[in-house]
Amino acid sequence: MTQTIVETAPAKINLALHVRARRADGYHELETLFAFLQDGDELRFTPGAPTFEIEGPFAAALSGEGDNLVLRAARGFAEAFGLASEGAWVLEKNLPVASGIGGGSADAAAALRLLARVRGVALDDPRLFAVADALGSDVPACLLGRAALGTGRGEKLEPLGDLGAIPVLLVNPGIAVSTGPVFKAWDGVDRGPIPAGTTIDRARAGRNDLEAPARTIAPGIGDVLDRLAATGPVLARMSGSGATCFALYENDEQRSAAANTIRTAQPGWWCLESRLA
Repeated sequence: MTQTIVETAPAKINLALHVRARRADGYHELETLFAFLQDGDELRFTPGAPTFEIEGPFAAALSGEGDNLVLRAARGFAEAFGLASEGAWVLEKNLPVASGIGGGSADAAAALRLLARVRGVALDDPRLFAVADALGSDVPACLLGRAALGTGRGEKLEPLGDLGAIPVLLVNPGIAVSTGPVFKAWDGVDRGPIPAGTTIDRARAGRNDLEAPARTIAPGIGDVLDRLAATGPVLARMSGSGATCFALYENDEQRSAAANTIRTAQPGWWCLESRLA
């Protein structure tokens, strides 16, 4: 009997995201602190006849997508290593789409990790990261899957010390925000680098330079941040280009109380209680 292999695609958050400059190639020079949650999408793979299905609470948002990043990752893996990557893929889409928490990038990275495991490729093989880089700026960080400082487009990674299983709450007001328009709306002002220190101190002293332009596109982000700030977190901030925002807490009880408060006030918002990986 052919075995089905399962891989989690953890949600990504940017504890800080400093945009330093626009580049001639159309990208932006960044400094960002990546962190990952214990929860996210789930990817299942059964070697054999090639099929692709999407299920889960956010499957409908991808129903019209022609070429999912998971399939592009599988093709890139096959081309890079000369190894078969065909099989039945099932993506359980638990994270909202276009929401700043790396959903598609995390799914692609999970596909690469899964195929590497099946085909006996080391997870630190440079060819694997080259495939990830070709798929998107956040995919290498999602492939690494641990706290890291990202520079360049975000693809140059420096692993950071373990943050521990800090309780975290994600909140999305039901707004999809495309990354391109947010970066285009950035005012071009370099507000300086991420400071030195421990990872959590650097995060608290940092900022997200995309928050201001994202709020002009999706003003509801401001309401999310205000409600999170009112719950007394260690840190509350927008992730990536939005619209998902996160808050870190000292303990699970504070996080759960905050989630209950927000769910009661805004029952239509998406909330996820988790911990940092």
